[in-house]
Amino acid sequence: MATKLNKQDRDYKEQSKVIRPEQKTGKSSLILVIVSAALLLCAGAGGAAWYFNQVRDEAAVMHKPPVFLSLDTFTVNLQGEHNEQHLQTSLALKVEDIRTVDLIKLRMPEVRNRILLLLSGKEASQITAIDGKKKLAAELQVEINQLFNEGGAGHAVESVLFTSFVIQ
Repeated sequence: MATKLNKQDRDYKEQSKVIRPEQKTGKSSLILVIVSAALLLCAGAGGAAWYFNQVRDEAAVMHKPPVFLSLDTFTVNLQGEHNEQHLQTSLALKVEDIRTVDLIKLRMPEVRNRILLLLSGKEASQITAIDGKKKLAAELQVEINQLFNEGGAGHAVESVLFTSFVIQ
């Protein structure tokens, strides 16, 4: 019987040797799963933070209030069709920010000159209808922005708005 016990002891020791490496493998795979889950959680949190930060930046841009610069009244003689006609108009320029307003104010004599030349080259029939006024506003925007494209500032004026418009 003693040999049987020794044989059983040997079998038990061999089995315990086989079991121990499996236990180590189980612990290392558990650690690997925990580390992988932690990395995945950190990556998800980082991605979520980036996404919500982008949404907040876009919302800030969308809700930025417009900036307007009102110009003095312009009075010009229009090109004669039948009799002498005058245009008296006031304009407001929609710009990106206060910095652009300061840039335009620095070059105001040039801006006013370009506007006066463009307005005085028009006939009353060209600018009486709504489509003519829209076309004139677009031409004024292009003319003013050309002045700032030469200086490298890009599109300083987003749109030109008429605040008064009288043809006599």
